[in-house]
Amino acid sequence: MARVFQLLVYAVLALRSSAVTYGPSSYAPPGAFPTSLYNSYYNNPTATSAQPQPVISDPVLHKVYPAGLTNPDDIPQNDTQDPYVLPPRAPDDFLLQTAISQVEWLFATASNNCALCTGALQIGKFLALAAPEQGPAFAIFLCQQFQLSSTCNSTFGSTALGPVVTQVLAYANISGYDGQMICQNSIPGFCSLPPTPPLNLTGWFSKPKPNPLPPPKKPSGQRVKVLHLSDFHIDPRYATGAEANCTSGLCCRANTFSSTSPNKSLVPAPRYGSFQCDTPFSLAASVVETIPVLTGTENTGFAWTIYTGDLVSHDSENQLSRDYVMYAETVLYDLFKRTLGSGPVYTALGNHDSYNQAQDAPHSLGGALADQFSWNYDHVASLWNVEQWIPQSAVAQARAHYAAYSVQRTDGLRVITLNTDLWYSANVFNYINLSHPDTSGMLRFLTDELQDAEDNGDRVWIMGHVPSGWDGSDALEAPSDLFYQIVDRFSPHVIANIFYGHTHEDQFSIFYANNATNISAQTALTTSWIAPSITPLTNLNSGFRVYEVDSATFDILDAHTWWSDVNSYPNLDGQTKFGPTYSYEYSTREAYGTNIPWGANDPLNATWWHHVTEQMEANPSLVSSTFTNFQGKQSVHTIPCNTTQCIQAKICYMRSGSASLSVQNCQSGFG
Repeated sequence: MARVFQLLVYAVLALRSSAVTYGPSSYAPPGAFPTSLYNSYYNNPTATSAQPQPVISDPVLHKVYPAGLTNPDDIPQNDTQDPYVLPPRAPDDFLLQTAISQVEWLFATASNNCALCTGALQIGKFLALAAPEQGPAFAIFLCQQFQLSSTCNSTFGSTALGPVVTQVLAYANISGYDGQMICQNSIPGFCSLPPTPPLNLTGWFSKPKPNPLPPPKKPSGQRVKVLHLSDFHIDPRYATGAEANCTSGLCCRANTFSSTSPNKSLVPAPRYGSFQCDTPFSLAASVVETIPVLTGTENTGFAWTIYTGDLVSHDSENQLSRDYVMYAETVLYDLFKRTLGSGPVYTALGNHDSYNQAQDAPHSLGGALADQFSWNYDHVASLWNVEQWIPQSAVAQARAHYAAYSVQRTDGLRVITLNTDLWYSANVFNYINLSHPDTSGMLRFLTDELQDAEDNGDRVWIMGHVPSGWDGSDALEAPSDLFYQIVDRFSPHVIANIFYGHTHEDQFSIFYANNATNISAQTALTTSWIAPSITPLTNLNSGFRVYEVDSATFDILDAHTWWSDVNSYPNLDGQTKFGPTYSYEYSTREAYGTNIPWGANDPLNATWWHHVTEQMEANPSLVSSTFTNFQGKQSVHTIPCNTTQCIQAKICYMRSGSASLSVQNCQSGFG
């Protein structure tokens, strides 16, 4: 019956939108790995007992990545090749004044947990300024004293995050807002969350918001297909048969085990992936082979594709390196180019697409420290140039703006990408001068691009990785607050849609006028779409999405999501007839819009989404059943949301486009 119902839904969808056609409702590619996908391999790619190990040549660096980089049986424990930059030694008189201020501050501060933490950071600041080479050892000591991790040495050593922490201690205002935010984010319960600093927008915008707004663009009536992929997390070190339910670390690796069975896998890793593991090559090949078939784009390709970040697997810090990051960038961008059709792929960096992971330093640090991540910006910009996805002007922008760029398309759409590491709470560099909401200059870049788009009459899609809002657990309050005000200034006439990834789940958030002081359909401005992930990590099914977009307004008229049941993957082992099946999951318009009076060609804009949240308030099952099931892509591990508390919290997240609003208005713990 489920199969019959699915076919009926698909038939209704086809009749409703006769101008847009799709492929079958489900598809399972051949189980044998398509060996023609790569010219050569380090192993036998037809074996079912091991993942293919293709030989990857980097067109930018003109080198072949060695087999040892991704050998699942020999995962490195520490990278010793990449350079690590430390801050310069401070002048003696500055050290003296710093030491004096530290002592004065400690004497004047009450003895409590927050004072203990910030006091320890003050001492660390003095050490970072006086003897920066000792900073990593001090970071290890702090980690051990505050019991932050069981892997302090490998996480905070001199070849891991130790140099990053040393830089931040050297430059952050430890006795002020920076120090309190570091302690609040690093050690739960030690410091309360301080209020978001007041935002001074004087002079930020070069022009006021037009009043009245310019008339909206006239729809063309022509729908184009746009693919949204996110969080691929390719794992070239995936070991078929390894423990898929390990006790710690990334599972499906030869070096991770269950604590109850260190010598034998209790749950052998299936060839196509598992819930505690990232994407093996076998699943990667199946996904890109399946997408054109299911979306009816085998002969046409997509108008364009957006990729909202996270290419690299969830390795621990001591197993990562620059080469490993660049390998993932090279292999996946190349795969997208060769399998997804002729349209360009616009991509933003995720927090895992960096080394150290999640770290990106602001250029305002100056000197060599300003350019310590330029190797990555140069590499991805060059790859995007090789793939011919963005013009040379955008390549130059990406090199200069932390891999963020703007593309002004000939059809009237401008695509602006952001490096959201620069508002991500896990990026330690963000705690330097945190009371200033844009020390990196990224939001200045965004504002200037939006003003230029307004002047030219362009519509804009904004892309990033880490959501600015939702449950408020990822973005920092001050920069996400500024981003919200920028969105308010340029919506709805300029900004058509915003796109994120990162959570691995199917979610959305609505932005309202005047910082959401009046939440209503009349004040709803624009929506951020948070895409499901390809990787099954953690406890999710694999999925992707296609938007139907009006070719003149660039509004989204419908969104279609497909999913694959990871729980079925063990049944595919030992045979090569079938690979994993991806099936049609739902039409956004059909799933949420049944009781909303909305024309068939009216856009799924912020007003429509606000009406959806009103329907959820009237019918809580739209949250507890419909939304929650879609959120985890039908996973058998989906956590129920049956309480009034949970339902109200999720609706609140849906109406929170900034972390500041979510923390202020919503109950945490249900994201």
